Amino acid sequence: MKKLLFFSTVLLLSGFLLAADIFSDINNSMKSGNYKTIAAYFNTSVELNIPGSDGLYSKTQAELLIKDFFSKNTPRNYQVKHEGVSQDGSKYSIGVLETTGGNYRTYYYLKNNNGNFLVKELRIEKDR
Repeated sequence: MKKLLFFSTVLLLSGFLLAADIFSDINNSMKSGNYKTIAAYFNTSVELNIPGSDGLYSKTQAELLIKDFFSKNTPRNYQVKHEGVSQDGSKYSIGVLETTGGNYRTYYYLKNNNGNFLVKELRIEKDR
Protein backbone atom coordinates (compact mmCIF):
# COMPACT_ATOMS: atom_id res chain seq x y z
CA MET A 1 0.00 0.00 0.00
CA LYS A 2 2.85 2.41 0.85
CA LYS A 3 4.53 1.64 -2.49
CA LEU A 4 1.33 2.40 -4.36
CA LEU A 5 0.97 5.72 -2.54
CA PHE A 6 4.62 6.54 -3.23
CA PHE A 7 4.36 5.79 -6.96
CA SER A 8 1.07 7.71 -7.24
CA THR A 9 2.71 10.73 -5.61
CA VAL A 10 5.74 10.51 -7.89
CA LEU A 11 3.53 10.34 -11.00
CA LEU A 12 1.44 13.30 -9.85
CA LEU A 13 4.52 15.40 -9.09
CA SER A 14 6.23 14.47 -12.34
CA GLY A 15 3.13 15.53 -14.30
CA PHE A 16 3.11 18.84 -12.44
CA LEU A 17 6.82 19.38 -13.09
CA LEU A 18 6.41 18.58 -16.80
CA ALA A 19 3.68 21.21 -17.04
CA ALA A 20 5.91 23.68 -15.17
CA ASP A 21 8.69 23.02 -17.70
CA ILE A 22 6.26 23.61 -20.56
CA PHE A 23 5.10 26.88 -18.99
CA SER A 24 8.72 27.94 -18.57
CA ASP A 25 9.67 26.96 -22.14
CA ILE A 26 6.68 28.70 -23.72
CA ASN A 27 6.97 31.81 -21.55
CA ASN A 28 10.69 32.17 -22.31
CA SER A 29 9.96 31.62 -26.01
CA MET A 30 7.28 34.32 -25.97
CA LYS A 31 9.82 36.69 -24.45
CA SER A 32 12.46 35.89 -27.08
CA GLY A 33 10.17 35.27 -30.08
CA ASN A 34 11.35 31.67 -30.42
CA TYR A 35 8.45 30.35 -32.47
CA LYS A 36 10.08 26.92 -32.98
CA THR A 37 9.96 26.08 -29.27
CA ILE A 38 6.37 27.26 -29.00
CA ALA A 39 5.40 25.18 -32.04
CA ALA A 40 7.16 22.12 -30.61
CA TYR A 41 4.38 22.02 -27.99
CA PHE A 42 1.52 22.41 -30.48
CA ASN A 43 -1.07 19.66 -30.71
CA THR A 44 -1.68 18.20 -34.19
CA SER A 45 -4.30 20.93 -34.64
CA VAL A 46 -4.28 24.29 -32.86
CA GLU A 47 -6.99 26.87 -32.38
CA LEU A 48 -5.06 30.02 -33.20
CA ASN A 49 -6.20 33.62 -32.82
CA ILE A 50 -3.51 36.15 -33.71
CA PRO A 51 -3.76 39.41 -35.67
CA GLY A 52 -4.68 38.45 -39.23
CA SER A 53 -5.42 34.79 -38.49
CA ASP A 54 -8.26 33.20 -36.58
CA GLY A 55 -9.18 29.54 -36.90
CA LEU A 56 -8.22 25.92 -36.48
CA TYR A 57 -4.85 25.17 -38.08
CA SER A 58 -2.55 22.20 -38.46
CA LYS A 59 0.61 22.24 -36.38
CA THR A 60 2.66 23.19 -39.46
CA GLN A 61 0.31 26.00 -40.51
CA ALA A 62 0.18 27.38 -36.96
CA GLU A 63 3.98 27.39 -36.75
CA LEU A 64 4.24 29.43 -39.97
CA LEU A 65 1.65 31.93 -38.70
CA ILE A 66 3.47 32.35 -35.36
CA LYS A 67 6.78 32.76 -37.23
CA ASP A 68 5.20 35.51 -39.34
CA PHE A 69 3.75 37.23 -36.26
CA PHE A 70 7.14 37.34 -34.49
CA SER A 71 8.92 38.53 -37.66
CA LYS A 72 6.60 41.57 -37.66
CA ASN A 73 6.50 42.04 -33.86
CA THR A 74 9.90 41.64 -32.24
CA PRO A 75 9.41 40.89 -28.53
CA ARG A 76 10.75 43.31 -25.94
CA ASN A 77 9.35 41.64 -22.83
CA TYR A 78 6.85 39.06 -21.66
CA GLN A 79 5.12 38.97 -18.28
CA VAL A 80 2.95 36.16 -16.98
CA LYS A 81 -0.16 37.55 -15.29
CA HIS A 82 -1.87 34.30 -14.29
CA GLU A 83 -1.42 30.54 -14.62
CA GLY A 84 -3.95 27.96 -13.54
CA VAL A 85 -5.58 24.57 -13.83
CA SER A 86 -9.12 23.98 -15.06
CA GLN A 87 -11.47 21.41 -13.55
CA ASP A 88 -10.55 18.75 -16.13
CA GLY A 89 -6.82 19.07 -15.34
CA SER A 90 -5.97 21.21 -18.36
CA LYS A 91 -3.60 24.12 -17.76
CA TYR A 92 -3.62 27.70 -19.01
CA SER A 93 -1.53 30.84 -18.89
CA ILE A 94 -2.37 34.51 -19.43
CA GLY A 95 0.31 37.11 -20.05
CA VAL A 96 1.29 40.39 -21.67
CA LEU A 97 3.69 40.44 -24.61
CA GLU A 98 5.45 43.75 -25.27
CA THR A 99 6.70 44.06 -28.85
CA THR A 100 8.00 46.64 -31.29
CA GLY A 101 4.48 46.60 -32.77
CA GLY A 102 2.68 47.25 -29.47
CA ASN A 103 1.44 45.26 -26.52
CA TYR A 104 -0.55 42.04 -26.77
CA ARG A 105 -2.58 40.00 -24.31
CA THR A 106 -1.69 36.32 -24.61
CA TYR A 107 -3.53 33.18 -23.60
CA TYR A 108 -2.59 29.58 -24.16
CA TYR A 109 -4.36 26.40 -23.16
CA LEU A 110 -2.56 23.10 -22.54
CA LYS A 111 -4.47 19.84 -22.81
CA ASN A 112 -3.21 16.53 -21.46
CA ASN A 113 -2.69 14.14 -24.37
CA ASN A 114 -1.62 10.68 -23.15
CA GLY A 115 0.52 12.13 -20.37
CA ASN A 116 1.95 15.00 -22.43
CA PHE A 117 0.62 18.54 -22.20
CA LEU A 118 0.24 20.14 -25.62
CA VAL A 119 -0.96 23.56 -26.76
CA LYS A 120 -4.54 23.21 -27.95
CA GLU A 121 -5.28 26.94 -28.15
CA LEU A 122 -3.14 30.07 -28.50
CA ARG A 123 -4.41 33.64 -28.56
CA ILE A 124 -2.35 36.78 -29.08
CA GLU A 125 -4.66 39.77 -29.12
CA LYS A 126 -3.82 43.47 -29.35
CA ASP A 127 -3.94 45.06 -25.89
CA ARG A 128 -6.26 48.03 -25.72
